[in-house]
Amino acid sequence: MARYPNIGDHGLIGDLQTAALVSTDGTLDWFCCPRFDSPSVFASLLDAVRGGFFQIAPDRDDYVTRQLYLPDTAILVTRFMTPDGVGEVHDFMPAVKGGATGRHRLVRNIRVVRGVMRFALELQPRFDYGRKPHKLEISEHGAMFAADDAELTVHGITPEGTSIKDAGITPERRGDGVRWTRTLREGQIGGVVLEWMGGAPGRVTPEQAQRLADDTAQFWRDWVGRSTYRGRWREMVDRSAITLKLLTYAPTGAPVAAPTTALPEQVGGERNWDYRYTWIRDGSFSIYALLGLGFVEEAAAFGGWLRDRVQEQAGDASGPLKIMYRVDGTSDLVEESLDHFEGWRGSRPVRIGNGAADQLQLDIYGEAADAMYLADQQGVQVAHQGWQAATELIDWLCEHWDQPDEGIWETRGGRKNFTYGRFQAWVALDRAIRLAAARGRPANIVRWTTVRDQVYAQIMERGWNAKIGAFTQHYDTEVLDSSLLMMPLQGFIAPRDPMWLSTLAAMDRELVSDSLVYRYNPAASPDGLRGDEGTFSLCTFWYVDALARSGRLDEARLVFEKMHTYANHLGLYSEEIGSTGEQLGNFPQAFSHLSLISAAVNLDHMLDHGAGSARGVPTAR
Repeated sequence: MARYPNIGDHGLIGDLQTAALVSTDGTLDWFCCPRFDSPSVFASLLDAVRGGFFQIAPDRDDYVTRQLYLPDTAILVTRFMTPDGVGEVHDFMPAVKGGATGRHRLVRNIRVVRGVMRFALELQPRFDYGRKPHKLEISEHGAMFAADDAELTVHGITPEGTSIKDAGITPERRGDGVRWTRTLREGQIGGVVLEWMGGAPGRVTPEQAQRLADDTAQFWRDWVGRSTYRGRWREMVDRSAITLKLLTYAPTGAPVAAPTTALPEQVGGERNWDYRYTWIRDGSFSIYALLGLGFVEEAAAFGGWLRDRVQEQAGDASGPLKIMYRVDGTSDLVEESLDHFEGWRGSRPVRIGNGAADQLQLDIYGEAADAMYLADQQGVQVAHQGWQAATELIDWLCEHWDQPDEGIWETRGGRKNFTYGRFQAWVALDRAIRLAAARGRPANIVRWTTVRDQVYAQIMERGWNAKIGAFTQHYDTEVLDSSLLMMPLQGFIAPRDPMWLSTLAAMDRELVSDSLVYRYNPAASPDGLRGDEGTFSLCTFWYVDALARSGRLDEARLVFEKMHTYANHLGLYSEEIGSTGEQLGNFPQAFSHLSLISAAVNLDHMLDHGAGSARGVPTAR
């Protein structure tokens, strides 16, 4: 399976409505358009033969390649070094401002910075996950691929007054795609602009291409410059912030969990899910991270999206809220398998859609309420209609909190009395009470307080297992679960309470492997799926925060520093880390980056001011 690059051997580019992955060998191997959750145009990451790709690389084999981002931007530079010269491909997507649009541009700007280099470019799009045939037309300024109502235009980058032929380019049909070569010398610029629904091919001059790059660089530098964070690990924090921004659908403010689908949690396994949607949980945690960096506008945008979901209450089996939605707020997430796709290194099934959308996961109500509470503290207040809808959710939770659910990890092994779900029910009630009291809003505070205290008492009685000296995954097990690392972070228990310190010590023994943290042990707690999984990066960053709050600051810092060694060459993280340090699961993962930000902000503050002085991202103040 050498034809599949490592999951971590990629950089991410995007325009705030969709995104693409580019591998270290210059291959654009994942791109969906016009939205994150649209069908793929390039998907060789999931099927090297049927998926489609666009590679730009030296027309020779003896080269070395490196990747980096232009500082403080989302412009990805893939460098190729040969004995005859050094060339670069600058990949980026100009940011789309305003509402949702069907037109998107992806620039692949080639330049030679030393000597001479002959590049080979091969473009093989495959529309609708490789299921829809297309037509190809080549013209004097580029090419156009058309499949029913979808069009991908290739605009050549050539000097004013010249055609691609004048520039020494002779496109040749290769199967359903096109291939051509181009020789550039030091200081010369070439390449292409791909445009979705862009009409007939037209010339793009090198000067125009450079202006697109300059404007895009300025956009990202202006944006990241708004961050208020000035602490340690700033470069990692800023890269994570840019990554979260790239994963956010700007027209609605909704972040996707990841831009990819079906990248496995275990090579060859079946834990291959579609993450191109917005989870209530992930989005709520993103508010913690964004507010921690001073990005109030982005936090408010998602708060508006969340308010709309609360007001419409479109859930059914899941309760008033669904656990996930499409970026536009719709919820048609029927799960299906792309049986014609091989899967990354044979990892099947290749799933699109997500059958967990209707699961009952009671924790989402706590995460949503905590996000509303934290946003309120930063001046993003809930309007009247939003508050009315929120009180309906809390009243519903008062009636339904005491029942089994599927849990935070969306296991498919049946409902259980998950401790994390109960604990988040407590969070929901606690934050709603605080909001009502602080803002003088109408609410049944007496009832909410009574139920909140009942939830607390039940967790302390049934969630605590005296035999093993720890809070457990659910009430009928001795299995540990790292989601409970959130208990001290959100104020449910004091970080130095003996019961919590005992739980943390048990996690040290059972879930931590050389600083990396597993979610739980699938062998001990069957989750309805075959196979195993790697350590979960989100949980490792939660572990950092929990260690610091419990007074183990030196350990927390070491774990955090070690975690940096598991990032890819660009500072990006997938969902999980494998046994030899490889990235596993969908990539890059918003969960991993938002938790990195929160851990950095809190740990930095505690290193300066002492354990227990966290700034509250996330926490209850």
